[in-house]
Amino acid sequence: MRVLLDEQLPRRLVRELAGHEVRTVQQEGWAGFKNGELLRRAVYQGFEVFLTADQNLQFQQNLLRTRLSVVVLVAPSNTLKDLLPLVPRAPEAISQCRAGQLVRVGG
Repeated sequence: MRVLLDEQLPRRLVRELAGHEVRTVQQEGWAGFKNGELLRRAVYQGFEVFLTADQNLQFQQNLLRTRLSVVVLVAPSNTLKDLLPLVPRAPEAISQCRAGQLVRVGG
């Protein structure tokens, strides 16, 4: 699956998600874009999953209208130390998530 890693997540997570094609928002040149524009660009560029820690995304965007699935990492902070324990469950969530669906990992 093509996965877009949100800009507030540590870039090192890319290495932890073997088995998927993972790119960061920064690698795509999309840093600073608002979520709506970011999600539109991700769909247009063929991404299937948006990996984020933004727990409010589902309240800010109508995910049912997009062809993108969203996986939210729910941890005490966005630091690598807090996110790494969730990484073993992330690939399964990525694989099972469907377009327009949001899946939470952790929390």
